[in-house]
Amino acid sequence: MIDRGQLGSILLAATLALAAGAARADEPSRYPDWGGQWFRTGGIQFDPSKPLGRRQDAPLTPEYQALFDKSLADLAEGGAGLNAHTSCVPHGMPRMMNAIYPMEFVITPQITYVLFEDNLPRRIYTDGRSWLAEVEPSFAGYSIGRWVDEAGDGRYSLLEVETRAMKGPRTFESSGLPLHADNETVVKERIHLAKDQPDILIDEITTIDHALTRPWTVTKSYKRKRDAVWYPNECAEDNHHVVIGKDHYFISADGLLMPSKKDQPPPDLRYFGARK
Repeated sequence: MIDRGQLGSILLAATLALAAGAARADEPSRYPDWGGQWFRTGGIQFDPSKPLGRRQDAPLTPEYQALFDKSLADLAEGGAGLNAHTSCVPHGMPRMMNAIYPMEFVITPQITYVLFEDNLPRRIYTDGRSWLAEVEPSFAGYSIGRWVDEAGDGRYSLLEVETRAMKGPRTFESSGLPLHADNETVVKERIHLAKDQPDILIDEITTIDHALTRPWTVTKSYKRKRDAVWYPNECAEDNHHVVIGKDHYFISADGLLMPSKKDQPPPDLRYFGARK
């Protein structure tokens, strides 16, 4: 038979276990609700408040402004300019936050995942880690974040993120607006819900890059759809763009190589025998 002392110990242990379980169950409530499907509210340009291309007024250095002008001229002739995504090179950061297709946030205490229909996933580490001495570069880069309780009410409302270790080629947008070839880009973000608008997400993005004369800050917003249906987009599927060397061509509807620009010469065919 269990005496009163044993019964008290059992009840105390059960109470502590329930309290610990409740605390663990309550922990996710410290994090904001960013579930659902997020769609961009502007166009596919980097700064949604300005038109695509030259009128972005990016603070480019003279060298990179000249490269951008050359890219725009090539696009006008039917080429791809500096936009490597025509051959399905990933968008990379910060362009992937243009959200060409919708995206999704999955929040855990250690990592916040940003998932895209048409892009690589992002992993934002929020486990308190420091920067590694060496990081293998990737298009999405290496992101460390910090959750902030702005109101002091025990709930997080702001995610501050810094991203480094990106590789190229990368551009800000499809016009070929360039980032520096040294790939020493640093991207800083402040991501939060709009005040009193729980279905609007704001991303304040500051890009620090040697192609720019100063840090460039733009503000993007995304609108939430809660009853999400996802349709993964595979870039390589039915992609008719072909890059051979430094030249951009198309595959015609009947499967033949064709020029993308007027009077464009064919590629070097030295390794093919003469056609009989």
